[in-house]
Amino acid sequence: MLPGISPRPKPKTGQPRSTHQPGIDGYGFKATFGNEANSLFLRRSLQALIGSETPIEQVTFLPNELGRLTKDSRSGIYDLACTDANGHFFIVEMQLSEYPEFIQRMKFYSLYRFNTLVKKGLYTFEDLPRIYCVGILAVNIFPAIAAYHNMAVLRNRQGELIDDQTTFVTVELAKFTKPLAEVASDLDKLLYTMKTLHTVTDPGQYPQFWTEEWLQLAINELDKRAMTAEELLDYEMTLSANALAIKNEQKKMDQVRLEEKTKAVGKAILGGKLTVEEIAEYNEVSTDFVVEIKKLLDNNK
Repeated sequence: MLPGISPRPKPKTGQPRSTHQPGIDGYGFKATFGNEANSLFLRRSLQALIGSETPIEQVTFLPNELGRLTKDSRSGIYDLACTDANGHFFIVEMQLSEYPEFIQRMKFYSLYRFNTLVKKGLYTFEDLPRIYCVGILAVNIFPAIAAYHNMAVLRNRQGELIDDQTTFVTVELAKFTKPLAEVASDLDKLLYTMKTLHTVTDPGQYPQFWTEEWLQLAINELDKRAMTAEELLDYEMTLSANALAIKNEQKKMDQVRLEEKTKAVGKAILGGKLTVEEIAEYNEVSTDFVVEIKKLLDNNK
């Protein structure tokens, strides 16, 4: 057993394993990244995520005023805002399910913070602190990009830097497939831990780097046996809220797809060049669906 890390409890014979694994999911994000009592894990993680050589010595947690501005289904998003000792701003999001407009949300957050900074400076633009908008996603949002870690700033067509006052950082965990033997950087250690921690029950499977103080701190925070009754309740409530958010977001996406299909089918019907069967095949819908749309269009003439 590695020193300082307790093994995950194994189920008794005949007892099913709980599906509520204490990995870095919604609850885990709050317990580790949002640990205000000891911010070491957050500081080391942020340093790895933004690719900085300089350690982040201190962070100050900020109230989540952005949460009040986005009342739609958050689909498993948990956000955190903080500043470091140099005044740089960090907005960190964790996204557990599909969210096609995630980049738009990141731009909204960063621009809101940018406008707040400009207003505080009496609408002057010099010496603005850096803004890092970090998105950690369980699924892929850039299918054409192979890299699992991306940093984006404003550049021209030649790739020359125009401005890096605001940096967008994304991690797609689904693309991170490095085997343990190839895990070397702090970023890879972080992502490997986020992807595998909840699956490991045998102490013999623990990688050696889990003894590093920053990761050990996070792992100990996630040990459910050390949770108080209030923390356990918070954990269960987080899981329940997240499941409902994902379900609501799926309904929203299904409605959007339905509207897109309806519009495309209606356009094809009005074009008058295709049969009902052809329209159904091209749009991957049933012929009954096409017939119903045709009836609606005929009734509205």
